[in-house]
Amino acid sequence: MQTLAIKDDASFQEALRILSAQAVDPAAESRLAEKTDAARAIVEAVRSRGDAAVAEFTERYDGVAVSPDQFELTREEIDAAAREVEPSLLAALERAHENIRRFHSKNLRQSWEEVDEDGTVLGQRVSTIESAGVYVPGGTAFYPSTVLMNIVPARVAGVQEIVMVSPPSYNGTIHPLVLAAARLAGATRIFRVGGAQSIAALAYGTEHIPAVLKITGPGNIYVTMAKRLVSTVCDIDKEAGPSEVLVIADEKANARLVAIELIAQAEHDEDACATLVTTSAELARKVQNEIDRLLPTLSRVAIIRKSLEGQGKIIIVQNEEQAVRLANEMAPEHLALHVAYPRKLFERIKNAGAVMLGAYTPVAVGDYYAGPNHILPTGRRARFASPLTAEDFRKVTNFISYSRERLRKAADDICMLAEAEKLTAHARAVELRK
Repeated sequence: MQTLAIKDDASFQEALRILSAQAVDPAAESRLAEKTDAARAIVEAVRSRGDAAVAEFTERYDGVAVSPDQFELTREEIDAAAREVEPSLLAALERAHENIRRFHSKNLRQSWEEVDEDGTVLGQRVSTIESAGVYVPGGTAFYPSTVLMNIVPARVAGVQEIVMVSPPSYNGTIHPLVLAAARLAGATRIFRVGGAQSIAALAYGTEHIPAVLKITGPGNIYVTMAKRLVSTVCDIDKEAGPSEVLVIADEKANARLVAIELIAQAEHDEDACATLVTTSAELARKVQNEIDRLLPTLSRVAIIRKSLEGQGKIIIVQNEEQAVRLANEMAPEHLALHVAYPRKLFERIKNAGAVMLGAYTPVAVGDYYAGPNHILPTGRRARFASPLTAEDFRKVTNFISYSRERLRKAADDICMLAEAEKLTAHARAVELRK
């Protein structure tokens, strides 16, 4: 991991620049443009040719020949897959599901209205969107936690139709654990299709796959680009960048626990960003030693090593105030506070997707079990964006009812404002009612 020591404001600004700057790589820009063009071609093909294009791309990219009438899994297939899951693992899923459901049930807004003495009514009606699509990645790993984190908030919000798609990367279908999680969470329909083609199908609808009003869930660059392309016809969640953790640790922090937190984030993929900010050069040295000791014991050592070598940073700051400034500027996806008084430090944190308070709250608690959503803003978006919640599956309609008397009282003000904007028909619409 690269180590940076902050000694003055200039070195602080340099550290911030290094942490926040996106690499300017013309070749990478070119590759991204190529992938966007490839995603666009897939989206347009599905839009124009429907199921035939979905089947074609599924065979080409996933190596599985699936006819359109086999896209959707039957209830019998889902139930059979769930029976393959170890009862103890299924019980753990159920407990996690209940924690997530309970957490997301606490922040639902309510409709409201107020009636003035003259009969004027103002208010907002909160309602649920009718349908949602959830993308669950496949490939070499399988993610039941992603299933729960996407479907449970939608179900809590009251979405009636929740359509899940996932590539047929497990013996030509979807992994049993993923299907068990989907059944538990409340998916109404499940399709064994993935990639950009499944995003296009969810956005535009095909002969067998229904169109939905919102698409959520992480995926590779082609899935991300496809979601961006279809966002003009349906809503999408946030575009997910590489996963991030920033650990703030003081001199008394447990070096091994700090090290494993950094390693756990690096385990996601080679682009994951793990950063330690500490006031102690001695702790920084101990953490690096613990990383070296722990790495050989882990299964994804090659990915972890490449991530830490390429993206990992250790920042030695002069004081806690500099640590807080860095955290608020970086607005990390995950912020872990390994300090003596984490709640006190948390009071000064303005920007983070999720904050883990204390050494015994690993990021994994939030990823799998505690209840808060692990679908979080990345790439400094936590400065202005929030985690996925049940509210993301609801919408607000404003309503107004003016009495004749109330309109007469407000008419002159409204007409002046409309005429100031040169919208004379707006003014006339009020004048004709006086």
